[in-house]
Amino acid sequence: MTDRKLWSYQDIAAHIEVQPDTVRSYRKHGLLPAPDAVRHGKPYWYEDTVHAWIASRPSNRGQ
Repeated sequence: MTDRKLWSYQDIAAHIEVQPDTVRSYRKHGLLPAPDAVRHGKPYWYEDTVHAWIASRPSNRGQ
């Protein structure tokens, strides 16, 4: 199993080199998978969930 660290909007944004508001917009428009956990009302995703989502994004298909 891969690392089970939970990622916030900020972590995802830093990884894909966009602003956190961009990641929030992805979620609002249904482009980001459902969060793996919610703590104190804030969503978090496991690292492997984020990597799978990145791999399936249209800009990364066929690369």
